[in-house]
Amino acid sequence: MKDFLPPLRGVVASLLLACNTVLCCTPLFIVSLFKLCLPFPMAQKICDELLRHIHELWITLNKGWMKLLTGTRWQVTGLEGLDYQHSYLVTSNHQSWVDILALQYVLNRRIRPLKFFLKQALIWVPVIGLAWWALGFPFMKRYSKAYLAKHPEKQGKDLETTRRTCAKFAGKPTAIFNFAEGTRFTPGKHAQQQSPFRHLLKPKAGGIAFVLDAMGEQLQSIVNVTLSYPDGRPGFWDLLCGRVRTVVVHFEEIAIPAAFIGRSYDQDVQYRAQFQQWVNELWVAKDSLLDRMKG
Repeated sequence: MKDFLPPLRGVVASLLLACNTVLCCTPLFIVSLFKLCLPFPMAQKICDELLRHIHELWITLNKGWMKLLTGTRWQVTGLEGLDYQHSYLVTSNHQSWVDILALQYVLNRRIRPLKFFLKQALIWVPVIGLAWWALGFPFMKRYSKAYLAKHPEKQGKDLETTRRTCAKFAGKPTAIFNFAEGTRFTPGKHAQQQSPFRHLLKPKAGGIAFVLDAMGEQLQSIVNVTLSYPDGRPGFWDLLCGRVRTVVVHFEEIAIPAAFIGRSYDQDVQYRAQFQQWVNELWVAKDSLLDRMKG
């Protein structure tokens, strides 16, 4: 019976997730059509409010089936100072596909719904890609170093896209999210990078710096999140089956250094070195914290 129950729980959780997504996407797409057809400030504001509430409803319903079916224990610290009416840049280590649902679970209605920077190709994912677009998630077309070497005119396009996207958030509370490592931690990636950290990949400072460049004065602070799974890195199916027994999440609110506001990461070599060093020091502290969490 014990071997039979987790897969059954996983099937039920998958169905609930799918039904929740279809249920919420229907009004989401309807409101998005109204927003496209009514380009007036008041109509845009009302539509944005409705879209935010639908987004939060989707997360709330996901929390419901997670509480009902998974039995996961949540150990969360550091949330006390966060304010729903403020704007934040949120960054975290990245260990599993579970990370996103875990962050939404603990942050729902404490700050505004997280907006992720996504690869442009993800807009074509059925249903979800259109939902991300409707919710205003920023889509980025990233260029490799080899491509930029052949097409130098594309240099700086990422920053232009970031600025253009962040301009839409001006004057309203927003939570921009970025996985600084850029990809999920695996032993293979860790070895390939020759990462100096025990539990982390090397952080990529550019994503964080570009957001600070685009909207630093609007942001209240940086929220530095450390995620740990004491029983080992889970897969998404493990979460659905109720095999993720404990999730440990620590939040640290960090003031944005005044020296980092109004600087150009892609053009100011000295600033780029200073910022990379600052982010690296955050990762040194995060690695030590993960040592204590796992211990």
